[in-house]
Amino acid sequence: MPTPPYLAVALDGTGWHPAAWREPDARPRELLHPGYWVDLIRRAEAGGLDYVTIEDSLGLQTSRYDGPDGRTDQVRGRLDAAQVAAVATPATTRIGLVPTVTVTHTQPARVARAVATLDHLSGGRAGWRPQASNRADEAGHFGRRTLPRFDLADIGRPDIAPVFAALFDEAGDVVEHVRRHWDAGPPPQGHPPVMVLAHATVPYRLAARAADVVWVTAFDAARVAAIVAEVREYQAAAGRADETLHVFGDLVVFLDEDAAAAKARKDRLDEWAGAVFATDTLVFAGSPAELADLMAEWQASGVTGFRLRPGALPHDLDAITALLTAELARRGALRQPAGGTLRERLGLR
Repeated sequence: MPTPPYLAVALDGTGWHPAAWREPDARPRELLHPGYWVDLIRRAEAGGLDYVTIEDSLGLQTSRYDGPDGRTDQVRGRLDAAQVAAVATPATTRIGLVPTVTVTHTQPARVARAVATLDHLSGGRAGWRPQASNRADEAGHFGRRTLPRFDLADIGRPDIAPVFAALFDEAGDVVEHVRRHWDAGPPPQGHPPVMVLAHATVPYRLAARAADVVWVTAFDAARVAAIVAEVREYQAAAGRADETLHVFGDLVVFLDEDAAAAKARKDRLDEWAGAVFATDTLVFAGSPAELADLMAEWQASGVTGFRLRPGALPHDLDAITALLTAELARRGALRQPAGGTLRERLGLR
């Protein structure tokens, strides 16, 4: 029987669907209150999950790739992810806390201090996601560089590809500098785990060079297998073939006991949003058994865990921690909650 997968959830606003704030149990007025985030993280911990991630950026959320969209019918505005994680430390005891940190415009010493502080406050449960910023509007906040405006479809253009690659190379350099800071004044874990979200070859190379965990996006198991093979190839090329690099499947989840109810709920949200929700990865809507089957397929393709993005909060978080975990336990595929540091829990030396 395969080793049970690691499980994490990605927290963002009222959920990953842009209309999730309209749900009856949503709490959009509480998004800038620490109690909202502490409550969600405690629910994830009670459900036995390994860690939570907290989204962040240097600019407002947007439906555009290249800058603000000016919309007022979707959630806009966030608290600082690292500080949210810090606020949750006294209210939790076991779960890993992984904030997003934009490194493109942030000095490595500041990053090192923030993540080390979180590691000390949590007793060794911190991780972090270094995020490259390619948005021209975010660069404009700082005035030290300019970036061209471009869309996702443009990253292969001869004039854009070098810019895109340079941003991720810089992110890798920041990770290295942060680790050198920690070597001089180590936090409890020494090096809190680095986690990278990767959609394509350039971020795969960053993960292979600098990460402990990479979250990969895909739409089927065949693509997952191809991505895993590519990541392992770059890992070996980076001289890290003997190190643990976890590959997690990353997908959006709408989950109900009845598959038809989950699909109907997503359809209702799509109607409220005025468009069918699609994103950078698979959007799943169905039952716990169907999700467990999908996870088994992806695990057979080489992933060692999953980061699940709840479509709507708190509904889908609660469904993951109750319905999905119960289904995995029935199959003997549920990893038992573990203590210790986040590095220890993930089997990282």
